[in-house]
Amino acid sequence: MKRILHSTVFFIGLILLWQALVSAGLWSPVLLPPPGDVAHYLLKAVRDGSLFEASLVTMGRLLAGYLIGCLLGLPLGLACSRSQMLSDTVGVLALGLQTLPSVCWVPLALLWYGQSETAMLFVVVMGTLWSVLIAVDNGARSLPPIYVRAARTMGSQGIHTLVKVILPASLPFVVSGMKQGWAFAWRSLMAAEIYVTILTGYGLGHLLHFGRELNDMNQVIGVMLVIVVIGLLADKLLFAPWEQFLHRRWGTGR
Repeated sequence: MKRILHSTVFFIGLILLWQALVSAGLWSPVLLPPPGDVAHYLLKAVRDGSLFEASLVTMGRLLAGYLIGCLLGLPLGLACSRSQMLSDTVGVLALGLQTLPSVCWVPLALLWYGQSETAMLFVVVMGTLWSVLIAVDNGARSLPPIYVRAARTMGSQGIHTLVKVILPASLPFVVSGMKQGWAFAWRSLMAAEIYVTILTGYGLGHLLHFGRELNDMNQVIGVMLVIVVIGLLADKLLFAPWEQFLHRRWGTGR
């Protein structure tokens, strides 16, 4: 409850500071509209359904690409942790590609798949895959060797050791990697929606792009705020419960 109160007071203070900057004329209303105008746009977008529809389209694309990236990154990360050859090849490649900005995948996706949903899916998968792979690899390598030795003494081998011993013990690293992968997936999808224009559905990135084209700062800032709120909700509802459970399970919580 105290954390919620602190967050609420902080954001109210930011809004008051925002209004003060506009009212004092320190920032042009054209470039930084007052909070009331942004709130008016958001209410209008909620009433006509455009904001809700765009959010559903974006979340559908995000979840599809994110799940594919996690399903590919998890086994690859485990395999790299157990094979030095894979670590020296796939692991090094993943480390290099993770440093590549997400927007760099957009031209490649457009050339390969054109203006399509597949292009967006490809960009999101590339933004997720490498973070998850590296986190799982590092987590599995950070485990005390005694865990694996004890499991082998009791007859565990091969896939059983990976699934029953290494993966559960490295779950804190896996969750951290999935959380980071979610953040990269968000950035990748926003870049893709801004540059890839398709008729199968307009997402939040498209609304952001249209606001820029129309010089509508109310729409630009309003959509940015929605993206931030969705990101916070995803963290609190999806990842925070996992992290709290793992802290309790491993005895690292305060």
